[in-house]
Amino acid sequence: MSLRPILFLTLLMVLSLLQGCSAQSQLLEDEQQTITIENLKYYLYYPPGYEAESSEKFSLLLFLHGGGDSGDSIARVKASGPPKLIADGKDFPFLILAPQNPHKKEWWNTKAVVQLLDTVVANNNVDTKRIYLTGLSRGGGAAWQLAVQYPEKFAAMAVVCGMTPVPYAAWIDKKMPIWVFHGEEDKSIPFSESVQMVDRLKEMGYDVKFTRYKGVGHNSWTRAYNTPELYDWFIEQKRK
Repeated sequence: MSLRPILFLTLLMVLSLLQGCSAQSQLLEDEQQTITIENLKYYLYYPPGYEAESSEKFSLLLFLHGGGDSGDSIARVKASGPPKLIADGKDFPFLILAPQNPHKKEWWNTKAVVQLLDTVVANNNVDTKRIYLTGLSRGGGAAWQLAVQYPEKFAAMAVVCGMTPVPYAAWIDKKMPIWVFHGEEDKSIPFSESVQMVDRLKEMGYDVKFTRYKGVGHNSWTRAYNTPELYDWFIEQKRK
C-alpha cells in the first residue's frame, strides 16, 4: 500500500477519536459571585404629628403599585392607592412607603423592596411590630410573595386583585390577618385566583377577610382603597 492511503486512513482515525472525545458530556462544578443592583425611587409619607426628634413610634404601610405604574416616572405611583389619596389631600395615621418598580415588564424585586423597607424603618421612628403590607395587581402578587418569603415581618396584609401563590399558602404566618379584595369580572387577573387562595387559607384556619365586587373588572383598587374601614383595620393590628 502506498504512503498516501496510509496517511489518509490515519487522519480518519484521528478525526474519529477527536469527534468521540468532543461528544462526551461533562459535569463541571464552579462558583461565581453575582451582584444585582436595583435603583428604587419611592415616596415616603409622614403623618400629622410625626416628629423626627420624638421617641414616639409610628406604624408604617408598605404599598406596591400595579404593573401600569412601573417605569422611570415616579409621579405614576400617585395614580392609585394610598399615594393617590394623599395627593388628593387625605391624611393617614401612619407612615406610607411607596416604591416604584423600575421595570415595566418585570416582576417586583422583592429582595430589593425589603432592603429599602429595612433602611426606612431603621432611619425613622417606626414600630417594627406594626408594619403593614398592601399591593394591587402585580403589586398584589408581590405582596403575597413577600408574605411567603418574610412571614414574620408584617403585622397585616391587604391584597387587591393580585395573583396568588396557592401552593405556598402554608408558608404565610398564621398570626397575620389578611384582607383580600377582587372584582368578579376581572379579565386581567381572574377572580378565581383570590377565591382559591382565600378558600385554602380558611381551610387551614387563617384569619382572612374577603371583599368581592360584583360587576367590577380589574380596577377593583379604586373601591378597595377608598374603604375607610381598611385603614382602621390596619391600625388595630400588631405583631405579638
